[in-house]
Amino acid sequence: MIRKIPEGASIALEAKGPRLFAPSAERNRDVIADLVAKVAPPVGKALEIASGTGQHIAALAERCPGLHWQPTDVLPDRLASIDAYASDSTAANILPAQILVATTPGWSDSYPDMQFIFLSNLLHLISTQEVQVLLSESAASLEAGGKMLVYGPFKREGKLTSPGDQSFHQSLITQDPEIGYEDEADVIGWALTSDLVHIATHEMPANNLALEFEKRD
Repeated sequence: MIRKIPEGASIALEAKGPRLFAPSAERNRDVIADLVAKVAPPVGKALEIASGTGQHIAALAERCPGLHWQPTDVLPDRLASIDAYASDSTAANILPAQILVATTPGWSDSYPDMQFIFLSNLLHLISTQEVQVLLSESAASLEAGGKMLVYGPFKREGKLTSPGDQSFHQSLITQDPEIGYEDEADVIGWALTSDLVHIATHEMPANNLALEFEKRD
């Protein structure tokens, strides 16, 4: 099942041709690409879950030329936008975008032996059970020693730490009580049950975090 994105939670505006434009992706693109370049393996296969408009994948591929990137999303119009941004890029290491519903059990069978998985701004838009499935399937997709980076907004020690986060979380749970901000510690714990060891938490702009994990040997 593809969960409906709450109104106002993910803004994608029409741009040139099939391209969509997300203001938030434009703002955080470079800082995310900088971090990925630091923590990702230098070579191998990389999977981006929920690539959205495709604005991130072009920057990630350019900054990490030794990784072969597979962008994915749940919506066909997003795939067209992703491929359009990839075609604009000078990078030659981006595969055609594919449909992936990462909250569905079993998807890891189609994406084996990954060295790196990146995910941004999704966990607060899916249920706790779906977060747990996504983490367990990501772990199954990674080879031993592979890395995963999860970016987005989180509760910290059970608390929402800014007025903007409090307002956004409330708007999400008002539209769908099964979603909303997950707590950083809970996500780390669920990941560990799937053999994803927490390596570091990176403070990011706009009060976001990036959780870095490694698949156990």
